[in-house]
Amino acid sequence: MSTTSSSVRQRGGHSIKKTSSTLAPLRDGQPDITLETTKPVSGASSEWDYKLALGAITALAFVTRFWGIGHPNEVVFDEVHFGKFASYYLQRTYFFDVHPPFGKLLFALMGWFVGYDGHFLFDNIGDSYIENKVPYVAFRAMPALLGALTVPTVFLIMWESGYSLPAAVLAACLVLFDNAHIGQTRLILLDATLVFAMSVSVLCYVRFYKLRHEPFGRKWWKWLLLTGVALSCVISTKYVGAFTFFSIGCAVVIDLWGLMDINRRQGALTLPEFGKHFAARLFGLVVVPFFFYLFWFQVHFAILTRSGPGDDFMSPEFQETLSDNIMTMQSVGIDYYDTIAIKHKETKNYLHSHYDKYPLRYDDGRVSSQGQQVTGYPFEDINNHWQILPGHITPDDNKSGQHVRNGDLIKLRHVVTDSILLSHDVASPYYPTNQEFTTVSLDEANGGRFNDTLFELRIEQGKGKQEFKTMSGQFKLIHNPTKVAMWTHTTPLPDWAFKQAEINGNKNVAQSSNIWFVDTIPSLPEDSDRRKREPRKVKRMPFLKKYFELQRAMFYHNNALTSSHPYASHPIQWPFLLRGVSFWTQNDTRRQIYFLGNPIGWWIASSILAVFAGIIGADQLSLRRGVDALDELWAPGTRSRLYNSTGFFFLTWAAHYLPFFLMGRQLFLHHYLPAHLASALVTGALLEFVFTVDPVALDEPNSAVITEAKGGRKKGAAVTRRHTLSVKERMGGNMLGLWAAVGLVMVAVLWGWYFFLPLTYGKPGLDVAEVNARKWLGYDLHFAK
Repeated sequence: MSTTSSSVRQRGGHSIKKTSSTLAPLRDGQPDITLETTKPVSGASSEWDYKLALGAITALAFVTRFWGIGHPNEVVFDEVHFGKFASYYLQRTYFFDVHPPFGKLLFALMGWFVGYDGHFLFDNIGDSYIENKVPYVAFRAMPALLGALTVPTVFLIMWESGYSLPAAVLAACLVLFDNAHIGQTRLILLDATLVFAMSVSVLCYVRFYKLRHEPFGRKWWKWLLLTGVALSCVISTKYVGAFTFFSIGCAVVIDLWGLMDINRRQGALTLPEFGKHFAARLFGLVVVPFFFYLFWFQVHFAILTRSGPGDDFMSPEFQETLSDNIMTMQSVGIDYYDTIAIKHKETKNYLHSHYDKYPLRYDDGRVSSQGQQVTGYPFEDINNHWQILPGHITPDDNKSGQHVRNGDLIKLRHVVTDSILLSHDVASPYYPTNQEFTTVSLDEANGGRFNDTLFELRIEQGKGKQEFKTMSGQFKLIHNPTKVAMWTHTTPLPDWAFKQAEINGNKNVAQSSNIWFVDTIPSLPEDSDRRKREPRKVKRMPFLKKYFELQRAMFYHNNALTSSHPYASHPIQWPFLLRGVSFWTQNDTRRQIYFLGNPIGWWIASSILAVFAGIIGADQLSLRRGVDALDELWAPGTRSRLYNSTGFFFLTWAAHYLPFFLMGRQLFLHHYLPAHLASALVTGALLEFVFTVDPVALDEPNSAVITEAKGGRKKGAAVTRRHTLSVKERMGGNMLGLWAAVGLVMVAVLWGWYFFLPLTYGKPGLDVAEVNARKWLGYDLHFAK
């Protein structure tokens, strides 16, 4: 056995001696397996301080999340949505939501655990849980549990990344004592699940990355697959989980790029070996998450088997897979010459007409046809009645009693005014690019305007000459000569149209909002044989077909969430905490829950993000001028750690924040919570960087190296254990400066947390002076007067 010594340069001329022991010499052809770690070899005996801090932080996390969780005992903010969805699951009633099912299934699971039957539908903010006998504390306990576990997960991320105890404590406490994280995790909302799964994804990937020099081992596979499962939980809760995929995906791409390097220190990989690495990561981080993601939709469909409020968002074929579906139970075949009432699928407006004419000129100066108005009307009315006629008929034809079928050319006669529906190349009132819909007399319809009155009946997902039916026969009405689709929208027309909806011809025929259906057949006698209904069996539909249909509907309606909201905010406001959200108020006690972060903590974290960007920019500029500032002021390896570790946290923040600038939908402060967690990681890491005396990063030549024989491997195989110095060794054994800085930050953060607690927990009530004292940036708090 031989020993060699190596010294690590320290500021002030001191050095720390490390020994490298070779317990067994390597023979020719034996594999050299290198394991690098940021913890000391005898780490088990020196980690008591981390474990003690972890236990204390975890206990505080549970206290802050669960204290007073039963208040208020009323429905708060978006509990009206996610509590309702849990009830629908327990009733097995089909509903529609723009978010994937995983987070909502957790709430349903909690309700099932406590024996709740889903009788309460969370219809209104302020409805009493006590009066309606709802186990709301159990529901709220689920996000509170996940929110509490998020805090120690942040601590573990810092610990596993090799940061000092004060850096880990600071990062965890910025989340622990953040009012926004606390407020969002004490209610029946999805964000606790999202943030926890995101933090676990980062933690698992850090653990996996630390094993990169022991590829394809049991632990390597374990942490790779756990990363994939955690990523699946993120995106199965909300689609913004794709940002977590991007964050970790960037790190994986950089890692693979390094593995391709023929000059890598651990030795070049052959292309088949690199292919194994690529395939393993593809399987663990893409295939496994995708199948778990599909699994939650399978559970979703398996539970929701009864007809419910989500039916209208789905196709007739999908609705036929649900029991008790009104559409399938009440659908009636439609014959020529029936009088029908046609209803728009999205707006629920009836196709309507009356004797009034379009004005000669619209407000913008454009000229109309002055034809009879065709509008959308939300209520049942005789002016909604239209008779369906064959498009082409000769004296010898007799289509009375014949079924209307998919693809037929038809005409629609307005019964009250005895006129025929028509579209022509005249601009509609609101859309100059869309065609006007009007009606003309029977003589004109059978004469020179004949072609303009022809419409093709195109049943959605119709097959061949499928029979046209009420309710289930959702269709598009395509104007035959010009190929525009009949369409309506929610903006009402002016007073000259009695504030009714506009009907026009949409050139984008594929648009899903062009869909209509026949609601009733007023001309059909009650005792008609056609009204006799036979029991119908629930049909089956392939899982993937249901999945893709639901995905399309979810993406479409998610992007359609563009309406204004009084508490919506812009991404530029979030890092500076310029605006919050009012969740709940109680007038007689002057209590309120106002969703707002800890301003002190948010401003510190946002400032640190700017400092990090400045350091990186200054470093790049200095390198351009041939000056290695980081190596001069710190030590070799500083740049690698700053870029690779803290840079990864910064990338995670940017990936969870910057994409929101590209979104056109409603946005709220809670969308920043994953990015805020990442900013807390950056804060702890950068504060340590500032107070580091002489850091030594992974893969540096002055790291201590220990080569051991491992009997458990191939005969004669050896493992080279590359040991990076401990935190105390890196920092010269003195962390008083870092602890002092962390202490000052924590005092400010604790004060900010305590000051805003009444707005987070909803008690006690505040008087006017106390409310105004908390309107730091003009927050729109209640009871300020």
